[in-house]
Amino acid sequence: MIYTVTMNPTLDYILTVDHFKAGKMNRSEKEQMLPGGKGINVSTVLTNLGVETKALYFAAGFVGDEIIRMVGESGLNAEAIPVAEGCSRINVKVLSDEHTEINSKGPVIGEEPMNRLYECLDRMQEGDFLVLAGSVPASLPGSVYRDIMKHVEGKGVRTVVDATGDLLRETLSCHPFLIKPNQEELEDFFLVKINDKDEAIPYAKRLQEMGAQQVLVSMAGEGAILIEEDGTVSELPAPVGEVVNSVGAGDAMVAGFLTGWLESGEAQTAFRMGLAAGSASAFSDVHATKEEVLKVYETIKDK
Repeated sequence: MIYTVTMNPTLDYILTVDHFKAGKMNRSEKEQMLPGGKGINVSTVLTNLGVETKALYFAAGFVGDEIIRMVGESGLNAEAIPVAEGCSRINVKVLSDEHTEINSKGPVIGEEPMNRLYECLDRMQEGDFLVLAGSVPASLPGSVYRDIMKHVEGKGVRTVVDATGDLLRETLSCHPFLIKPNQEELEDFFLVKINDKDEAIPYAKRLQEMGAQQVLVSMAGEGAILIEEDGTVSELPAPVGEVVNSVGAGDAMVAGFLTGWLESGEAQTAFRMGLAAGSASAFSDVHATKEEVLKVYETIKDK
């Protein structure tokens, strides 16, 4: 079973705008509203790929109620943990010549909902995976993902972290099975500018030296790189296709990697499946289907 945790879920309000202009009146060409947050996205793609998963997430206020309703309608295996103070987020994504996001901060997570989360995690068994992904509300410390990893320590659970800044930094001493920064996040972590995969590799290796077992870096049109546990470095180019909606593509990459790993136990297959899932989702209006992922996979598996 793959468990995902979404500390700060959202209703993603996705607007497609032809040639968005800041400071001007803009009208949308297309609108979507989807339950989101990185963990929920990962579980959604895992479900599409036929992998058993459970999404754990916090929900607060009327927005939280709507997230619960929409997640329930989707059929996702999920459990909402109620939060009394504040309101879950509505994040605005503008798809135009450039991709613009406005993300809000989320509710106040107190001791009781955190205890409920730990009770859920106590059900995990040896061989399970735990995906900790996305931002956390400001009420929680930057060590919260590390604290969760320590809570499940000794249970034979492998952890995946897709987070930024201190949230990621704090987890490295716990040796996550996989971390997945994108190019911008890698740049922000090390305060550098990265122009291509060759420049990204040394920084990905540094993250491994800091404690991560494997490092998967997504680089949009540049493709992706993987640093395996034994230090092997692999690169793959971006599959050819029209990017329709890149929201959640990185989360799909995590889901694809884990699917490939569970099916093969082999990093190269997982890497290709991860790239295929991330790309297929970017080529789709919503999260990619299994058929869409496999179609892209066939174009890259022999490269």
